[in-house]
Amino acid sequence: MTVTDAGALAGHDLDAVRAGLGAARTALAGAAARTEDLLASLPEPSQRSPEQRDAAAGQKNATRILRAAFLDAHADAVHDELTGGRTRHLRVAELAASAATVFPGLVPTTARLETERGRPQAEKEGDEIDQGVFFRALLRAPGAGPHLLDAMLRPTPRALGLLPEYARTGTADLGSVRLERVGGAAHLTMCRVDCLNAEDDRQIDDMETAVDLALLDERVEVCVLRGGEMTHPRYRGRRVFSAGINLKALHGGGISLVDFLLRRELGYIHKIFRGVLAEDPPNPWSRTVEKPWIAAVDTFAIGGGAQILLMFDHVLAAADAYFSLPAAEEGIVPGAANFRLTRAVGPRLARQVILDGRRIRAAGPEGRLVFDEVHESEDLDAAVERSAERLRGPAVTANRRMLNLAEESPDAFRGYMAEFALHQALRLYSPDVIAKAGRFTARRPVFN
Repeated sequence: MTVTDAGALAGHDLDAVRAGLGAARTALAGAAARTEDLLASLPEPSQRSPEQRDAAAGQKNATRILRAAFLDAHADAVHDELTGGRTRHLRVAELAASAATVFPGLVPTTARLETERGRPQAEKEGDEIDQGVFFRALLRAPGAGPHLLDAMLRPTPRALGLLPEYARTGTADLGSVRLERVGGAAHLTMCRVDCLNAEDDRQIDDMETAVDLALLDERVEVCVLRGGEMTHPRYRGRRVFSAGINLKALHGGGISLVDFLLRRELGYIHKIFRGVLAEDPPNPWSRTVEKPWIAAVDTFAIGGGAQILLMFDHVLAAADAYFSLPAAEEGIVPGAANFRLTRAVGPRLARQVILDGRRIRAAGPEGRLVFDEVHESEDLDAAVERSAERLRGPAVTANRRMLNLAEESPDAFRGYMAEFALHQALRLYSPDVIAKAGRFTARRPVFN
C-alpha cells in the first residue's frame, strides 16, 4: 500500500493526527480502535484466508501511516510528556510501555506483546512494526533523540545493585557472562557454553550489566572480551567468540525488536564505544566513563559477534578464526554493521561481506582490515596480556575519545538507528523471513 492509498483509506484522519496534540491523540486512538475491532473480527493470523489477510494488512498499514504522521508532528511533545519534560531517563522498553498507556493506539500494549511473544514469528500480527515507527520518530527528533541516547548510556539498575559486591571481590558471575578483574584489566568471558555464545535476551542483559560494571570499576583501566570454552558437541573444549543470534529463537518469535535488537545497539555496544553515563564521573570534563576495549576472537565471530568487533580499540584473533555477517541471508539487517563496516574494510569488501556473505579469514589478506593481530591459538593468551598492558597508558582514553568522535558522531549514529528501528522491524515480518520460520521449528538450535 502506498502513502496515497493509505491517505485515501484514512480520510480526514491524516489531517486530524497532525492537529493540536490533544485532538491528534484522540483521532489516533479512534483509528487504532477501529483497526483493533477489525482484527478482533478475524481469525488468528495463521487461519486467515487470502482476502482476510489483505483486509488486515490494508487496515494495519493505513493506521501505521496515521501513527507516522502523528509522530512527525508531535514526537518531541510525546517524548516530553512521557519523560516529564526530559527529567526522567526512560530506556526503550520503559518508553514503549509508557507510551502504550499514555497514548492509546500509538504502540502495542505490554499485554498484547506478551501474547504475541508466545507465538511463532509467522503467526504474529506484526505489532513490533508500530514500535519501529515510534522509535524511528523519537530518534529522529531533535529533543527526544539525544535524550533517549543518554538514557540508554546510563548504567542499568541491575549493574548498580551488583556494583558494591563486584567492587569488593573483583568477580561477578552473571550467568551467560563472567567478569573478573585481573590487575588493572576487566576480563569479560561469554560463557553460553551449549550454544556457542548465540545471543538472546538473557545474554544481552548479562552483557550490558558486565559492561557497566567494568566501566564503573575505578580499579579497571582496560577491558577485554573473549569467548569461553564450549560444551557444544562440535566445538567441545574449544573457545568460541560468538555465533551471533540464535536463529531458532528468532523464527520462533523469541527475539524482540525492543528488548533485543534496539537494546543491544543502544545499550552495551554503544557503551563500549561511548562509555557509561555516570551520575558523578571522575573526570569533570566528561559526562561518560570510557575505557579502552580489547577483543580476542577464537574460532569465529559470526553475525552479532562480528558486529561488536567494529567497536573495539584492538582486536586479536587466532590464526584459524574468521569474521562473517550472514544476516542478509536470513533476511534481517546486521545491526549497525552497515553503518560501520565500510570505514573498516572499504565499500567494496563491505558489500561482499554483508550482501554476499563473504567470510574474512584472520590469516587471509583481508584479515588485517578487521584484526589488529593474528596469532596461533596457543600464543593468544600472552598476546592479549601484552595488548592490555599497552592500552593502559594514561593518554589512551583521551585519544580513543577523539578518534571515536572523528569516526562516528552521535548525530550520525542516531540517524542510522532511527532508520534501523523501522526497517529492522519491517524485516522481522517480511514474507521472506516468515517463509523461513518452518524450517527451524523442529530442529536443534541454529545460530547465525
